[in-house]
Amino acid sequence: MKILLVEDNEMNRDMLSRRLSRRGHQVEIAGDGCMALELALRELPDLILMDMGLPVMDGWDTTRRLKADVRTASIPVIALTAHAMADDRMRALDAGCDDFDTKPVDLDRLLGKMGAFARRGAGQ
Repeated sequence: MKILLVEDNEMNRDMLSRRLSRRGHQVEIAGDGCMALELALRELPDLILMDMGLPVMDGWDTTRRLKADVRTASIPVIALTAHAMADDRMRALDAGCDDFDTKPVDLDRLLGKMGAFARRGAGQ
């Protein structure tokens, strides 16, 4: 699966990208929302893991723009955030995220969510 990981924290980005790569995923990395938009349009990933607290353009605005563009609207976006309140989940879903996960990332839980999107895509 080709994944766009959007994360501004270098330690989180490196750790998660290595773990996903070891599982056989191709990982592209963006450190801010503007870079994420550019990479999403160029690479057309199968899935986007979106940190919501980003510099330049936050994850909410980035997701809204991705979902408003016909070229990227169908790409599933999983919000990744340290905020675990119900309001944070609703805010991410209202912005267009397809799912929500909390940091620190539980890799098995995240892989399960990613797998659900992969199965949906294969069934289309």
